[in-house]
Amino acid sequence: QVQLVESGGGLVQAGGSLRLSCVASGRTFSSYAMAWFCQAPGKEREFVATISMTGGTTEYADSVKGRFTISRDNAKNTVYLQMNSLKPEDAAVYYCAARRGAWSKRYNDYAYWGQGAQVTVSS
Repeated sequence: QVQLVESGGGLVQAGGSLRLSCVASGRTFSSYAMAWFCQAPGKEREFVATISMTGGTTEYADSVKGRFTISRDNAKNTVYLQMNSLKPEDAAVYYCAARRGAWSKRYNDYAYWGQGAQVTVSS
C-alpha cells in the first residue's frame, strides 16, 4: 500500500511558476512509476506527465511540453512537477499517482492516488 500526499498548489498569475511535490509512504518508492494528472471543473481527469521508476524516462502531454518538468528523488520518496509559464487553462486540481512497474499515460493503470492540489492561474 502506498499513500501519497501532494503539496505546493496555490494561486499564481499567468506566466508564473509553481512546483508541486508528492511524498509517498513506504520503503519501495523506487518500484513505482509516478505520474501527475489534472482535472478541471466539468472535465475528465487528464494525463499531465509521467516518470519511470529510475527517473530515466519522462513523458508529457503535448499541452505542457516545454513548460512542465516532472522529476523524482527516490531517496526522499518524492516526485515533483515544476510548472513554468502557467496559463489560465492550466488551472485544475492536480493529482499525484503511483503504479508498480512501468510508466503509463493511462488513468486506469494507476492504483494509488493523492488527495489533489488546487492550482489556480489568474489572467
